[in-house]
Amino acid sequence: MQSGVLVIIPAFHEAESLPALLPRIAAALPDADVLVIDDGSRDSTSAVARAGGARVARHPINLGYGAAIQTGYRYATRHGYRAVLQIDADGQHDPASLGDLLRTLDEGWDLVLGSRFLSGARSYRAPWVRRLGMRFFGAVSSAVLGRRITDPTTGFQALGASLVRYYAEGRFFPPDYPDADVLIRVGKAGFRVTEIPVTMYEKDGPSMHSGLRPIYYVMKMVLSILLVLTLSPPARLREKG
Repeated sequence: MQSGVLVIIPAFHEAESLPALLPRIAAALPDADVLVIDDGSRDSTSAVARAGGARVARHPINLGYGAAIQTGYRYATRHGYRAVLQIDADGQHDPASLGDLLRTLDEGWDLVLGSRFLSGARSYRAPWVRRLGMRFFGAVSSAVLGRRITDPTTGFQALGASLVRYYAEGRFFPPDYPDADVLIRVGKAGFRVTEIPVTMYEKDGPSMHSGLRPIYYVMKMVLSILLVLTLSPPARLREKG
């Protein structure tokens, strides 16, 4: 019997981090179901996730972060969950904040973003180049949504069922970086978005924004935002009621 709440964890080669993460999620939300989306890992990510009590959806090849979480949205839609929380597998996001995200979602929001910057905590310090990009994309997102957004790139989120369906069905959803461009589309489509402080930590190991990827990311994101703002109307408005 499902709880109505699903925690989705996109994972690529995370066999070492999941044994520590899964019990902390269970402690934070003991009644929630957990789905690990193994995005083509060549290690024992799937086996470790199952051993830790999680459900597993596995991609045969690596499709990208966006594709992994969209698989989670489709699973949640198919099984009728009322709420989805997403958290990274690498330990960057503190599961203790999951309850705050869910409680805020239940106040009537469609999307609750977990911001590493709202609380003023020093637990997370992004490289200055990335901070600059976050501020720029945050300013654009804030202007469109009509409310201050400090962390438009966060993957620590809570989503209501209507938005989950919108993402699950949307051909627009990117397979790599669903960040400020998707957030802006959400705002244009009439979904209600807010942001709360959460705890995040420095990420160990390689980042999906390492090497030359930040250059690609910025160019892709600027182009995508321009398309959303000028050419791409929302696929459908948020369902009322």
